[in-house]
Amino acid sequence: MCGIVGYIGHRDAYPIIIKGLQRLEYRGYDSAGIVLFDGVDTHLSKTKGKVEDLKKKSEATITMDGKLGLGHTRWATHGVPNDINSHPHYSNSGDLVIIHNGIIENYESIKKALTERGYTFESDTDTEVLVNLIEEVKKKEGVKLGQAVQIALNQVVGAYAIAVFDKNKPDEIVVAKLGSPLAIGIGENEYFIASDASPFIEFTNNAVYLEDEEMAIVRIGKEIKLRKIKDDAIAYPNILELQMNLEEIEKGGYEHFMLKEIYEQPRAILDTYRGRLLADQGIVRMAGIDQNLEKFLNANRIIIVACGTSWHAGLVAEYIFEDMARVPVEVEYASEFRYRNPVITENDVLIAISQSGETADTLAAIKLAKEKGAFVFGVCNVVGSSIARETHAGAYTHAGPEIGVASTKAFTTQITVLTLIALKLAHEKGIFSESKYHEILTELESIPSKVEKTLESNALVEEISEIYKDSSNCLYLGRGYNFPVALEGALKLKEISYIHAEGYPAAEMKHGPIALIDEQMPVVVIATKKGHYEKVVSNIQEIKSRKGRIIAIVTEGDEQVRELADHVIEVPEATECLTPLLTTIPLQLLSYHIAVMRDCNVDQPRNLAKSVTVE
Repeated sequence: MCGIVGYIGHRDAYPIIIKGLQRLEYRGYDSAGIVLFDGVDTHLSKTKGKVEDLKKKSEATITMDGKLGLGHTRWATHGVPNDINSHPHYSNSGDLVIIHNGIIENYESIKKALTERGYTFESDTDTEVLVNLIEEVKKKEGVKLGQAVQIALNQVVGAYAIAVFDKNKPDEIVVAKLGSPLAIGIGENEYFIASDASPFIEFTNNAVYLEDEEMAIVRIGKEIKLRKIKDDAIAYPNILELQMNLEEIEKGGYEHFMLKEIYEQPRAILDTYRGRLLADQGIVRMAGIDQNLEKFLNANRIIIVACGTSWHAGLVAEYIFEDMARVPVEVEYASEFRYRNPVITENDVLIAISQSGETADTLAAIKLAKEKGAFVFGVCNVVGSSIARETHAGAYTHAGPEIGVASTKAFTTQITVLTLIALKLAHEKGIFSESKYHEILTELESIPSKVEKTLESNALVEEISEIYKDSSNCLYLGRGYNFPVALEGALKLKEISYIHAEGYPAAEMKHGPIALIDEQMPVVVIATKKGHYEKVVSNIQEIKSRKGRIIAIVTEGDEQVRELADHVIEVPEATECLTPLLTTIPLQLLSYHIAVMRDCNVDQPRNLAKSVTVE
């Protein structure tokens, strides 16, 4: 949530910051702002609304001059979305300027103390309190900006990623991190600051990702100065070479990022198992598993923690691990896990799943599990992210940047990674025969081409979407491996079309939801030939007898369900454990087309953020 962009160097800051903010729009926000420093004075523009609104306002009201600047997209926490509460914020003197992601939990007590010392506040934000605390420390202690930031941050409780500068010292920006991500791009006599690397990828491939409780001073003509906030210890930057390229974060001719990312799934799944899956040799090779194999083989249970779509991928994994590797699995909402005093032992393995690698609730669950002695394994998409650094070991999904807020290729690549792990453990335990093991490996290798074939149903899905775009409610039903897919399909429809939708195990329909079914209720049923097929057919008959409208996802060539359903979308035949990688595709397309027809903002649905970095 929220996006930070900053620049200091020899280029004009304005175009870099505006373009950077546009690339961070996927993070979710409700207002935006920018400040430029021309060497003499600052020029501030901010507004409720989108970056495009900020661009129009800025170009009409402020000068574009300045080689130093900060930009921000805000997702409201303290104070309603409006121009005043938008970032950046000035200190009372006007000398200090700050942008901030996160929450300062003890801001009220700090604000009260500052008010008693004569400070005034224009906004309702915790951020304005923080910048004035920094100013008060700077004056009272007689220290430079970097030291003032450090002292002030030792007095606050909460999470933050900040960038702050003093207009009296225009050759430096001070940044710091706790909980919210922050990257520093290193160029030739210039520095870029951002919530992730996308705003500066065309300028440099070298970046430093701050660790929690680290701060950095970036100065023109000097190397980064890195310090620990708690004890002022010197830290040494780990400069990473970025693998991202500009084409990956552009739409590439597609109308929306979400559609592009749906169509990228064949390649994304292939990239996920490339080098890890050698089907012809019967090998699954994953460094994070190979180096910690005994931890997994001796685990009493596996606990999976995640949020949203990643939680649904975890539910699929529960079926896969228990079926293949014969190990007990519990799937937990990360947001609830730490608050219910869970029983965790040294013989547990915790798998944390997150697309961004920055999800605050999932990070909190990781820290709790580590404190209890569990082995923690991460599955995420972003190299160098907080979860990648906090876990004992892990595996990247290699899905490439996912810009659309409604996750698509993250879901399928997460399932792919988790399937590889389960297959590895099953083989090590000798649970499968060699022939069965090779059969599933070969099947998994064929999934990208089967996803490509499934995508050929796009035109049919679009026709179906036209029929149901004005529905108020929708049910999604599935059983076994495809029950989590029903949940995920319902979530996608809710997220981007704002139609109320619920997912259920098909057999549970009779225990309540069947009361909702009438001729106005579309019901999406996943009814592939593999797993509980006859039971699902019976559920479809129950819906039909109550005049429900049935959209069925079936295996190619199915005739039995075709006779019952109003609409049928076919997917290629696959081993049961791999069917979620196929059945989810039509559901993604369905939600996409309905959202477009309802004139919704597909890539940036209201109130949502791609990376949820606050609890």
